[in-house]
Amino acid sequence: MMHWIIAPVVLPAILAPFIVLAARYHFGIQRVVSVAGVVAMIAIAAGLAWQASDGTIMLYQLGDWAAPFGIVVVGDRLSTLMVLLTAVLALFVLLYAIGSKWDERGWHFHALFQFQLMGIMGAFLTGDLFNLFVFFEVLLIASYGLMIHAGGNVRLRAGVQYVLFNLIGSTLFLFALGAIYAQTGTLNMADLAQRVALIDPADTVGIRVAAVLLLMVFAIKAALVPLHFWLPSSYAEAPAPVAALFAIMTKVGAYAIIRVYTLIFSPDAAATSGLFDVWLLPAALVSLAVGMMGVLAAKKLDRLVAFSVIGSMGMVMVALSMFTPASISAALYYIIHSTFAAAALFLISDLVRSGRANLKLTAMAPISGAALTSGMFFVAAIAMTGLPPLSGFLGKLMILQAGFDTNMATWIWAVILCSSLISIVGFARAGSTLFWKAKSIEPDEETVPEPAPAALSYVAIGGLLTLLVAHTIFAGAAYSYAERTAAQLFAPLPYVSTVLDTPGKLSTPSKETY
Repeated sequence: MMHWIIAPVVLPAILAPFIVLAARYHFGIQRVVSVAGVVAMIAIAAGLAWQASDGTIMLYQLGDWAAPFGIVVVGDRLSTLMVLLTAVLALFVLLYAIGSKWDERGWHFHALFQFQLMGIMGAFLTGDLFNLFVFFEVLLIASYGLMIHAGGNVRLRAGVQYVLFNLIGSTLFLFALGAIYAQTGTLNMADLAQRVALIDPADTVGIRVAAVLLLMVFAIKAALVPLHFWLPSSYAEAPAPVAALFAIMTKVGAYAIIRVYTLIFSPDAAATSGLFDVWLLPAALVSLAVGMMGVLAAKKLDRLVAFSVIGSMGMVMVALSMFTPASISAALYYIIHSTFAAAALFLISDLVRSGRANLKLTAMAPISGAALTSGMFFVAAIAMTGLPPLSGFLGKLMILQAGFDTNMATWIWAVILCSSLISIVGFARAGSTLFWKAKSIEPDEETVPEPAPAALSYVAIGGLLTLLVAHTIFAGAAYSYAERTAAQLFAPLPYVSTVLDTPGKLSTPSKETY
């Protein structure tokens, strides 16, 4: 049994109460503990991803109770990749929060931050649908606390809206779990993979209902149109480091779709017939179009970035809806790219906010450090819009290539290309208004100039942009890993046999060969 696989969940679960109980009034200690915990998490996640890179499937049985009766934590290429992505993102977000002193503007920022990481890591590593629901609730509670950090009526209203929408998703999730358990008698994913396949096609009514409900739940998490209404205000009004961390939150929904519908439900099975090609693909195309039109129509920088997140998730969901190994590989590559790009843009918008009266896209006097901030915005905007040479361009090419042989190829190409053009215009308008036109405006003599942002804030954003450049340079290796991950997902027997300890597995941990 692999014990290290539980560490990404246990570590933040231990650090959060320690911060509350032992370092409540000492921000210095909180910062040291939080940063050290995230650095340790990166090291653990890198080790897990390295071990899973050769096809190893790691298993941890809580209380040494075997599945399907006990709770299991499972690590394969996909889950360890998402854990490593989250840990790396968390480090740069945390550095920015410390450099900008956002963590001092309210109580318990670092404790909530650790609880949030616990929920996200648990969602990626759990091998049980009910525990996926539990970790969804953990990250929901923590994210609400982070959203209203530093207070304010606007932020409170956005937080309430965020919670209400996600509670609707949680209710649907419970209904789906009830339907699945009533028909199969289990909620362990590996066990469900076997039992669902044995259900007679004439008796799949309950499973069909559950499959639809689960897709709706995950679509809410992924902010898919028309279930996206919670995202623009929630992300725009949240503190910048929180919004940057939330860049991974929508990816939890995408991850859940990949995991559940490759392991439990086959896209071509009777229970899921028409879900992807008839419903998910059109909704994804509409999400992409709506997100990028929102970028063009936005009147504030933070809402522009929020709508770009909707558009990028639409791009991811377009790839997922095709549900082929090639499209899943492209989606995984694009998920990494969009996470870093969105996080960088949220942090850059906070740099702009610190030197202006507001984030309205109107010309004002230049902000402190405008040259460096504008350069970072330029790079991040290129990445998000998908212009060459950065990874956004490569990711879109991969998705376009994956959709070339589908029946909806014309629509996929048309929407992606047109939405890319719209996003370019929207980001160009915002950048020219905020930085270029600002040069012609003389600052008011009575206005006290704002101090330049802390160097640590620039380091955090620069780190995210550096990762985008690295993701471009090593695109071949990253896509090759994504291809191997997709191959493992579409051949779930080693996963099932490892979790259930059934004949046919190679070892524990097991390795598959391709």
